[in-house]
Amino acid sequence: MCARLVGAGYDVIAFDINPDALASAVEAGATAGESAVAIAAEVDLFLTSLPRPDHVQAVMGGPDGALTALSAGSIWVDLTTNRTSLIEELAEQAPEGVAVVDSPVTGAVDGARQGKLTLFLGGDDASVARVAPVLGHMGLVIECGPRGTGNVTKLVTNQLWFIHAASLAEGFAMGMANGVSLETLWYAIKESVGDSFVARHDAPSIFAGHYDPSFTLGLCLKDLGLVEELSQNVAASLDMTKQAHEQFKKATERYGPDEGELHVAKQIEEDAGLSMRMDGDWIPHWEK
Repeated sequence: MCARLVGAGYDVIAFDINPDALASAVEAGATAGESAVAIAAEVDLFLTSLPRPDHVQAVMGGPDGALTALSAGSIWVDLTTNRTSLIEELAEQAPEGVAVVDSPVTGAVDGARQGKLTLFLGGDDASVARVAPVLGHMGLVIECGPRGTGNVTKLVTNQLWFIHAASLAEGFAMGMANGVSLETLWYAIKESVGDSFVARHDAPSIFAGHYDPSFTLGLCLKDLGLVEELSQNVAASLDMTKQAHEQFKKATERYGPDEGELHVAKQIEEDAGLSMRMDGDWIPHWEK
């Protein structure tokens, strides 16, 4: 994402606690910042992209957080898949004249690298008008409504993603156990009503046997927990969402939170006594 903004001609100052990530940003043309707080004091648009809500709280909140360093007229754009209530709490703590918007992203590492992410933007009209053209260099911007609706929309897409991921291997297993080859099943799914982003983008990670380490089971559970919080506002039982959550919990208990998200499929393979390896040039999406 940083490289896309640099390539669009913006002056970008970057910071990451991972020195290798920061070095990559500098190699892409960004200037290295000393800290999140130091950067916040210098910029008009301050973007954060962090794994979890507690990380956002740690970086932005409190008397020494980056939020306090922002100047009037600047905008904080949180790209994290976050808790809507936390965004509101932090927005209330923002210095006078500082706007806050949420714009979580989807599209995986290859989407970020290629500028083909989808960004779900929530905020007041004036702030959205200012930041949307900048975010547009990273992909498709969908304006979702007031602040917080970006995260709600993103979590709906993840809700469906996780259901698809949990069910895809079940479809593979049912077909294979009844005499259909995996290659035929995959082709048929993609060319039918069974098609999905998961079938096209994620299935090769199952075939290759690495199960996509770029997004961990721990992050899946984090997002599913946020989905569960939002589901409390729905006057109906979201049973498929609950079942997907249970499948990811089981996979995390079996393999650990640091393993790739599609271990939710590996547990089906193991339990069914099947192998879903398939020969092919399965270039990992984060290398595309």
